[in-house]
Amino acid sequence: MDTEEFPLPRSHRANERLHALIPGGAHTYAKGDDQYPENLAPVISHGRGAHVWDVDDNRYIEYGSGLRSVSLGHAHPRVIEAVRRELDRGSNFVRPSIVELAAAERFLATVPTAEMVKFAKNGSDVTTAAVRLARAVTGRPRVAICADQPFFSVDDWFIGTTPMSAGIPAATTELTVAFPYGDLAATEELLTRYEGEVACLILEPAGHTEPPPGYLFGLRELADRHGCVLIFDEMITGLRWSEAGAQGLYGVVPDLSTFGKALGNGFAVSALAGRRELMERGGLRHFGDRVFLLSTTHGAETHSLAAAMAVQTTYVEEGITARLHAIGERLATGVREAAAAMGVGDHIVVRGRASNLVFATLDESLRPSQQYRTLFLRRLLAGGVLAPSFVVSSALSDADIDRTVDVVSHACAVYRKALDSGDPTPWLAGRPVKPVFRRRV
Repeated sequence: MDTEEFPLPRSHRANERLHALIPGGAHTYAKGDDQYPENLAPVISHGRGAHVWDVDDNRYIEYGSGLRSVSLGHAHPRVIEAVRRELDRGSNFVRPSIVELAAAERFLATVPTAEMVKFAKNGSDVTTAAVRLARAVTGRPRVAICADQPFFSVDDWFIGTTPMSAGIPAATTELTVAFPYGDLAATEELLTRYEGEVACLILEPAGHTEPPPGYLFGLRELADRHGCVLIFDEMITGLRWSEAGAQGLYGVVPDLSTFGKALGNGFAVSALAGRRELMERGGLRHFGDRVFLLSTTHGAETHSLAAAMAVQTTYVEEGITARLHAIGERLATGVREAAAAMGVGDHIVVRGRASNLVFATLDESLRPSQQYRTLFLRRLLAGGVLAPSFVVSSALSDADIDRTVDVVSHACAVYRKALDSGDPTPWLAGRPVKPVFRRRV
């Protein structure tokens, strides 16, 4: 398939209809067609394993599936079988289902650093619940977020800190403060400056680089000393770092943690987990003020919880985390070698843990470039690779990786030509892709 020769007319028409009916043309900004080269934003028909097909009948090797949520591959047989078993039994009742008990037991066996868990449908709900709980148990108003990480919630306490802050009162945003990742001294200075005001520290425990030695343990000590709640956002690290998340890998136990994405392999399920002393404040067996922790009509749909149980069982029994790392290492090595061979090894940079790879596209001066990202994405799509990132799924085969590296090699050759010319514009065929968080359209 070559999208330079075979445009996407059905996808283009579908995108126009999507924009006419849905603000932004998608239900997640990161899936918007502004994230893809002009006229090359495929609309997906279906997927299986590591491949997806668009409405124009083109097949792609897919990376970053479902924004990192589909780590076992699309329509994974074990997950689908578990979901189907529940569909004929009803999905939502006026009282808790026995499936909720089984799902909680399975989750807490997989993440033994937590003592209680409550399920929901998306990551924002559980991170906001964690923040609310931290404020309730400490009686403090401020939330300290990691400044170097891109996303925590769609809710006001976080979105108010981004360029897309329209509609959010300044008084709300002023209660959110930020600390730099990896810098314990700066974090302690923040906690001292707002002594007795910070309810929690919330961060992804790891990202594109490994935590500095002693950093997470240092954060744990700072939180304890200053009386605030330590929250790990494990939306990405959960399962991909280890079955028990980053806390299971690094051995640092947060007070609260949030999981989602890979937990359901595409089915909508997220989790807030943590210490019993804190979590029970959202329950019925304590003597303090009640906390409206999480109460969602669809939070415990049986088929989604069945999916989560199947995912966790598959990870543990089949060693999925190790497989993701092995596939990612093979891909990263291939891409780096292809880029170096074409003389763009300093310009196309693969970063991150092997199970969670991203890439940077740098210009002639080695600065991040949306224009060069557009060029690179365009050539990947032309070769049948849909890759807003290089985040792998366990469904990828050796042949898929080999094909991807071959396509990357051809893309790097074009990249080199653009660098030599000093202007990538002729290779863009339209406007460049845009960052998600921007003030204006």
